[in-house]
Amino acid sequence: MDTPEEDASSARYIENITIPSALIEKSFGETLKKAFSNGDMINVNLDWREAVPHPDDRVEYELWTSSNDECGVKCDMLMGYIKEFKGAAQILEKGGYTQFTPHYITWYCPQAFTRSKQCTSQCINHGRYCAPDPEQDFSSGYNGKDVVLENLRQLCVFRVANETKKPWLWWDYVTDFQIRCPMKDKKYNKECADGVIQSLGIDNKKIEKCMGDPDADAENPVLKEEQDAQIGKGSRGDVTILPTLVVNNRQYRGKLEKGAVLKAICSGFEETTEPAVCLSGDIETNECLDNNGGCWQDKAANITACRDTFRGRVCECPLVNGVQFKGDGYSSCKASGVGRCKINNGGCWNETQNGHTFSACQDNEDGCKCPPGFKGDGVHSCEDIDECKEKKACQCAECNCKNTWGSYNCTCGGDLLYIRDHDTCISKTATEEKSAWAAVWVILIGLGMAAAGAYLVYKYRLRSYMDSEIRAIMAQYMPLDSQADVVNHANEDHA
Repeated sequence: MDTPEEDASSARYIENITIPSALIEKSFGETLKKAFSNGDMINVNLDWREAVPHPDDRVEYELWTSSNDECGVKCDMLMGYIKEFKGAAQILEKGGYTQFTPHYITWYCPQAFTRSKQCTSQCINHGRYCAPDPEQDFSSGYNGKDVVLENLRQLCVFRVANETKKPWLWWDYVTDFQIRCPMKDKKYNKECADGVIQSLGIDNKKIEKCMGDPDADAENPVLKEEQDAQIGKGSRGDVTILPTLVVNNRQYRGKLEKGAVLKAICSGFEETTEPAVCLSGDIETNECLDNNGGCWQDKAANITACRDTFRGRVCECPLVNGVQFKGDGYSSCKASGVGRCKINNGGCWNETQNGHTFSACQDNEDGCKCPPGFKGDGVHSCEDIDECKEKKACQCAECNCKNTWGSYNCTCGGDLLYIRDHDTCISKTATEEKSAWAAVWVILIGLGMAAAGAYLVYKYRLRSYMDSEIRAIMAQYMPLDSQADVVNHANEDHA
């Protein structure tokens, strides 16, 4: 890149440079220069996929901004970005995928100049919180303190909206304020801001309480937190320029436009946890569309182990209709557990003939095993076993064997009956005689049990009667206190 001389035209030249920048090694730079010299086409991209930390399924990001809309190209770029990114930001926030926090830069006026015209017009709270004059003209237009107050209001809008579990309302307020209350129309004031707040249904009393007294000679808690937050922490450096975007505590270096920022945010998700917006065609390339990403797939059942993520594809055996496939994801994935036979028959052999279906899959067992009456690997084929030819059944002298698909039929000549469990033939007559005698014995045993029961009842009642007679006779000669109420059957008979 050529370097223009320091003059008015060069200032405009530098101001219009908006391309991202990055440091590279000298050896790589020499390679690029050589390619340029050879007339080769060179395309250099900033890839954020591994530069941003991605520890979990939520991304925390923050935007350092300002409500000032009269600072030239930078302000126009910032305002354009907020309007363009608003929709995606609200989708991510409402879905719980991100946690966004807006921030605003302020600085303080040195103690010796707090009463000067410059400090009193650009600062609030006695020089503690200041912003530059929007028009760079202290004698006309809006002052820096107007910007500080609106920045404070926007911070409080976010805090109040966050308390009501609707932090995305900040994007609505900021974009509406830009449209309805621009400085060029002389509407950049509290009255216009209150109208925007009212239209969004935000509690204005809470916002005013949050803002505090800008004329007080005391710290403002909200703005004090902002100044403390400007100081770098961990891998993030100090925030000194506007706008600044920070994703997962890593400062973003790139063009402030929707596509580039969305890629940086999507890079902050743990692999396979990114939302659908990160997998759209204009954000990333679906590697599963090319040769299924080199992963296992079952074309017949339309099942694949390829899973598209923002950083690229992963080969991972899927979960289909509650059935977990197991394997390496590259060369094999097999259904496992209950219900596995419902999905492509568990990858096992099955066939139907003449209305009869046989399968080598069983839910309570892994793998494939040919059912009884068949032999084979259970995966690609199971062949019918000819029980008659291989003499596995129906081998008695009187048996006549006929093979069927998956089984066999065995009959006996004459009046013989085939017993499959014992693979033998017996006489039907003998069977009927045995059945008749069995019935007779059942009847006789039943009658015997009934007679025995009747005899026991008779003995019990007779003994009870004799006991009562004996007690009555003894009571006439030896009265017993406990037998006062015993009935005298003998007296009753004489009477």
